[in-house]
Amino acid sequence: MFDLIMKDILGTPAILVGLFALFGLLLQKKAITDVVSGTLKTIMGFIILGAGAAVLVGSLDIFGNMFEKAFNIQGVIPNNEAIVAMAQTAFGAETAMIMLIGMLVNIVIARYTKFKYIFLTGHHTMFMACLLAAVLSTSGMGSVMIVIVGSLILGALMVLLPAMLQPTVREITGSDDIAVGHFGSFGYFVAAKVAKLTGDKTKSTEDVKVPKSLGFLRDSSVALALTMAIMFFVVALVVGPTYIEENLSDGANFLVFSLLQAITFAAGVFIILAGVRMLIAEIVPAFKGIADKIVPNAKPALDVPIVFPFAPNAVIIGFLSSFAAGLLSMFLLPLAGLAVIVPGLVPHFFCGAASGVFGNAVGGRRGAIIGAFVQGLLISFLPAMLMPVLGSLGFEGTTFGDSDFGVIGILIGYIINFFN
Repeated sequence: MFDLIMKDILGTPAILVGLFALFGLLLQKKAITDVVSGTLKTIMGFIILGAGAAVLVGSLDIFGNMFEKAFNIQGVIPNNEAIVAMAQTAFGAETAMIMLIGMLVNIVIARYTKFKYIFLTGHHTMFMACLLAAVLSTSGMGSVMIVIVGSLILGALMVLLPAMLQPTVREITGSDDIAVGHFGSFGYFVAAKVAKLTGDKTKSTEDVKVPKSLGFLRDSSVALALTMAIMFFVVALVVGPTYIEENLSDGANFLVFSLLQAITFAAGVFIILAGVRMLIAEIVPAFKGIADKIVPNAKPALDVPIVFPFAPNAVIIGFLSSFAAGLLSMFLLPLAGLAVIVPGLVPHFFCGAASGVFGNAVGGRRGAIIGAFVQGLLISFLPAMLMPVLGSLGFEGTTFGDSDFGVIGILIGYIINFFN
């Protein structure tokens, strides 16, 4: 029963968000038809978002495979899911308790302070709970103290990080109805600050003038498909047909296969945007019940693709700029005496794209490029700096990918070392 609640309900973002929508609608005493419709559409929106992410990640995995083969790259690829799976055997109980109590701490802080954010990205809550359980275990604390300290830290992060981003989120969305709940927040915050210093918000990525002959590029899906097609073709030509047709395409022509994967990637982004629009349309009015009855003025802090529809061109620019920073970092990391971090396309897409949107909101086109590039450096160097902390726990060969895991893990690791 405990596993059912922690893993299958609270650990499943669609169900978690759907439950909050259900409670919100019930607290508003909506008609049963509205309750059923609102709850199911909220869950459906999140499932559509997840389905789009799965389509996109499948295409990125193939591109990553081709890229590593083309350039004979070896190093560590950050992967949140992989390291959490490894840690569950040693810290499974502590992770579950930190996650559950941390969510309660989040609600209490939101209820009694000015930080009115309810963090609804369930899988990221679990990832951070796992990191906290693992890193705090090096302090010599017993399990009970690990859970208490970890829960307090997690609950605080779940309100403070969305609050840190909210001024920029308001500029992105034009409202104060939603927040971003994603543990890449330090990266987005730095991207926005750098963008504000270096950019010009009057020259938005969404105002790019396209000649009439290239009018089809005004459609962000078409522009993204063509951009990815160029990237796929370049890598495919370097790899050559033999490897792709024997190992990836099941015998299909390597160029046709590459084109289809590029279009599949763009289709994944399109599905994500459709899911986000449905989710926002349902969760914001449903959340009013919670805001009115339990946590006055509460805001739902949702996964980071929630900002993608507000600047689709910045999504493309941010991804490419962040990925370029990841490639450069492969050469810079050894010079700093750190492990080589192979740029993982999944974190560089989601975090880079979001950084592009954040950068564009306060710094326009130049801000989107520079902000996302700096964020790309962060998610290359921070995972490498976190590896010694995780390596001492026996988690060799992988690391967390998003910026907050690096910042929090390194900070707690240094504090523990200072007092030990």
